[in-house]
Amino acid sequence: MKRERHDLAVTGMTCAGCVSSVERALMMAPGVDRALVNLATEKATIILDPEATTLAQVAEAVRRAGYGLILPEPGVENAEETARHAERVAAKNQFVVALVFGLPVLVLGMTHGALALPGERWIQLALTTAVMVFAGGGIWRRAWNAVRHGTADMNVLVAIGTGAAYLSSLVATLNPAFVTVGTSGHHTQPPVYFEAAAGILILVLLGRLLESGARARTSSAIRALARLQVRRARLVVGGEEEERELDAVGVGDVLAVREGELVPLDGVVVDGGSVVDESMLTGESRPVAKSVGDEIFGSTQNGGGAFRMRVTRVGTDTLLRQIVRMVEEAQGGKAPVQRFADRVSAVFVPVVLVLAAATFAAWMAFGPADTRFSCALVNAVAVLIIACPCAMGLATPTAVLVATGRGAELGILVKGGAALEAAGRIDTVVFDKTGTITAGRTAVTDLIAVGGFDADELLRLTAAAESGSRHPLAGAIVGEAARRGLELAQVTRFEAIAGCGVVAVVGGRTVLAGRGGWLEDAGVAIAPLAEPSGRFAALGRTVVLVAVDRVPVGVIGIADPTREGAREAVASLKRLGCDVLLLTGDRIETAEAVAREVGIERVVAGVLPGGKTEEIARLRANGRRVAMVGDGVNDAPALASADLGVAVGTGSDVAIAASDVTLVGSDPRTVVVAITLGRRALRTIHQNLGWAFGYNLLGIPLAAGVFYPWTGWLLSPVVASAAMALSSVSVVTNSLRLKRFGVES
Repeated sequence: MKRERHDLAVTGMTCAGCVSSVERALMMAPGVDRALVNLATEKATIILDPEATTLAQVAEAVRRAGYGLILPEPGVENAEETARHAERVAAKNQFVVALVFGLPVLVLGMTHGALALPGERWIQLALTTAVMVFAGGGIWRRAWNAVRHGTADMNVLVAIGTGAAYLSSLVATLNPAFVTVGTSGHHTQPPVYFEAAAGILILVLLGRLLESGARARTSSAIRALARLQVRRARLVVGGEEEERELDAVGVGDVLAVREGELVPLDGVVVDGGSVVDESMLTGESRPVAKSVGDEIFGSTQNGGGAFRMRVTRVGTDTLLRQIVRMVEEAQGGKAPVQRFADRVSAVFVPVVLVLAAATFAAWMAFGPADTRFSCALVNAVAVLIIACPCAMGLATPTAVLVATGRGAELGILVKGGAALEAAGRIDTVVFDKTGTITAGRTAVTDLIAVGGFDADELLRLTAAAESGSRHPLAGAIVGEAARRGLELAQVTRFEAIAGCGVVAVVGGRTVLAGRGGWLEDAGVAIAPLAEPSGRFAALGRTVVLVAVDRVPVGVIGIADPTREGAREAVASLKRLGCDVLLLTGDRIETAEAVAREVGIERVVAGVLPGGKTEEIARLRANGRRVAMVGDGVNDAPALASADLGVAVGTGSDVAIAASDVTLVGSDPRTVVVAITLGRRALRTIHQNLGWAFGYNLLGIPLAAGVFYPWTGWLLSPVVASAAMALSSVSVVTNSLRLKRFGVES
């Protein structure tokens, strides 16, 4: 039986309850065998029978549930992006409407009669009605759909709170006598709670507007990776080169790659040779020499030579496309951290409704005869108002808002509350090496001259010889000479030998600089250079041996230096109780040397992107909560699959897009600040939620009149509204303490 898989974007989701509603709607559609909806990526993976249903029918089932499904349209490339933009615009418009119409209601309601305007209640009614209809309509529709399908989410909580406040205020405005509380014919003006309804909607819509902006960046990592793909290639046909679209190239075709170009596809070198910068895929800090028979990867940067290659992988089989797929799977499989309020709402909402109904029934049965109905109604409304999820809804977003704002001031960009909470739970930190622990650039670290040769003269001649090379090692040597202010001699002959070194005539003297074996083959006795070159190699340096007129004159050590603060960062993480690991595609010797320098005991080296992801998965399977810190394209899958992906801001756009946290600078110590900030924010969220639920546990029985038979205590809706406001103020005030968070924390 034929089955098709479709990965389609979903619109309108705001919480875990929405995910359940969409999945239920999909599974109820005829012909759908399986449906998996992910809130983080806002995507639905659907397996269906194409003979039993169409995508249009499936989309209609989702629409009836109150959500949207974006279908592919012929000739339209950015349908999802357009729909997401429209969704964000709608969220912004709803918030603006709520603010414009709701702010005057808040001012009038919270002055408690100080601004005594003629027809004040009617003004509040008109303005609040506009907020409820034009700004809160989406919340009401989704709440109704959730209830209709037997579920409860934050939409239901918000609808209950705002609905209770609005409806009781509406009745009090239209027919005050109906809800007047009094005895012996003495009546007082009934209270209204329009400001509670308007205020809740303003805050909820603000939170959703901020969340929609964060979600807009979810797929940017995939788009950034796709842009790395080469579009055209030089196909060798009958000894001649013809430029072709990449789609026209197949396995077994021979391609020509010129100096400085990007490699089009994966393959094997069949003619010529060069050095290739593979750091964007493998993390290898040095360019890799390629000769006949060596494997080569698409989208890597060719250096100073030309070669021909036979294609071995095309399309989705290339290493780059595999990385794209790994990022998609990692992002799709990473469940978002659910707010505690969402997790308990399925129980909380029905319980509140039952308690309100029980309150009404109890007062109707046992209340004073002359005020039985009004007392029952007012106390039931008091239960609903004091159980309003305002404090509960503010508990997480206010802490997230303040903490992420403070993080931005400290150079830490956090993508939402889930990332912040994940940071607070981290117990294992995995660092990439190149560009993260190290600076990501080669530099001369050691220089030793022998045989009476002057060190500056050694550097001057070598830099002149290397000045014609495009190799990064050559750039490091030339850069060091420039830093020292050395004037380079004239070069009359230059030749670069791929994977070996350079030979040049500088000021009439023949200079050879490169690998020891190559110098030996050229007739140079390199024994005087053995001790320093061995010492440098043990430290993880790349060693360049230099000979002048076939006489060995010196050794130059080149390395990617560790970043300032790397050792302090590792030590601080250990003090926080975190395990620290170095994970790199570089050689084990280089990786271990760097690890020793910064104080990391555990090293995993020589791994490709898939291997990095596997190591992260292994750590998580062992119960560790893992943060991955990286900067390159090769780190993107690991960043996406970790509990927390942390990208160095000086790194690639792909790594930044795939991460949960971006460090604006390159100081590794900022990782410590990010984790500490996450822990402080998580503690604040727990305090807020404890207060919010504690307030409900105490306030609901009081509002219901449980203590009335013994104490005479009742909680009027006015006091309930004030208590609700107090709980919200307490939560916000507690969250604002995060503004004082500093590096010293």
